[in-house]
Amino acid sequence: MTDYASSGVDLQAGSRTVELMAEAVRSTYGPEVLAGLGSFGGVYDASALKSLKGPLLVASTDGVGTKVMLAARFDRFESLGADLVNHCVNDILVQGARPLFFLDYLASSRLEPDKLARVVTGMAGACREAGCALLGGETAEMPGVYCEGQMDVVGTVVGLVDRSERLPRTGLASGDVLVGLASSGPHTNGYSLIRKLFPDPDAELVEALLQPHRSYLRTLGARLGRVKALAHITGGGLLENLPRVLPMGLRARVIRSRWKVPPLFERIASQGVAEQEMFRVFNMGIGMVAVLSESEVESFCEGLGVESFVLGQLETGERGVVLA
Repeated sequence: MTDYASSGVDLQAGSRTVELMAEAVRSTYGPEVLAGLGSFGGVYDASALKSLKGPLLVASTDGVGTKVMLAARFDRFESLGADLVNHCVNDILVQGARPLFFLDYLASSRLEPDKLARVVTGMAGACREAGCALLGGETAEMPGVYCEGQMDVVGTVVGLVDRSERLPRTGLASGDVLVGLASSGPHTNGYSLIRKLFPDPDAELVEALLQPHRSYLRTLGARLGRVKALAHITGGGLLENLPRVLPMGLRARVIRSRWKVPPLFERIASQGVAEQEMFRVFNMGIGMVAVLSESEVESFCEGLGVESFVLGQLETGERGVVLA
C-alpha cells in the first residue's frame, strides 16, 4: 500500500515536534496573544498602536545561513534559535523598533522532533528576553529538496516604533562619533568560508564559533533617544553596513587601532584571508555601531554593559567607509 510515509514524509514526527515545543512557545505569550500554536494563523492584539501618535510596523526576515551545519555537526541546536531571533531583533532595532512577535520556518529532509524542538526552545528563550511572542511558525519535511541530515532555519520579526522615534534621524553631520559595540563572535555571517578553512575545528574553535548572535535590544533600549543612527554589522561587515544608514555626502572614517580584533578573527585571517576581505565578510568584533553627537558619547557609553569602542567619526565625502 502506498502512503505519505513511503514518500519520505512522517506525519507522526511532525505532531511529535509540535508536542515537544509547545511549552516553550507558550512561555512567550502575554495577554496580547489571542491565538498562537495550533491555530491556522497567529492573532496578536494590536491595541498598543493606539498609544502612539504615528505608529509604524517594522518587519525583517533572516536566517542563520550555513552556521546551521556547524551547529548540527556538534549538536548545538538551542544556539541556532537564539541566533535567529537576536539577528532579526537587531535588524529592526536599527530603525528604533521594539519587537512585538516572531514567526519561524524550520525545514529539513526528515523531521527529527528532538532537534527541531531544541531549536524552537532556543528561539523561545530569546523571545522572552526580547519581550516578544513566538506567535507561530512552520516545520516542513521536504525530502529531495534538502540534503539528508541538513535543515534550514529562518524567521520573521514584526516590531513597533513611533514615527517620531524612527532611526536614522535627520541631522547626521560631519564630526558625529561612531561607537562600536562588541560582538560575541562571527554572529551568523561568514560560516561558509569558516567551514572551508577549518574542516575539522578543535573544541576551542567550535565553542568560539557557536556563541549565539548577541542581541543589543536591552543594551540600547533606554539609550535610543541619544542615538542618531544604528548600523547592525552583519554580512558585508563594517564596509558595507555602515553606509546603509548614512546620507549622501557623508562617509565614516573608522580608525583600525581603536579596538583590538578578537583572536578568533586573527586565527581566520592567518589562513590566508586578506584584511580587506576579512572586513567585508566578518564583523571583526563589532556587532553594532551607534552614531552620536560628540556631546552624547560619554553618557552613552557609561554603564553600557557591553564593551564599547570609539571607532572614529563621520566626515564630508562620498558615502562609504574609510579604514584608517
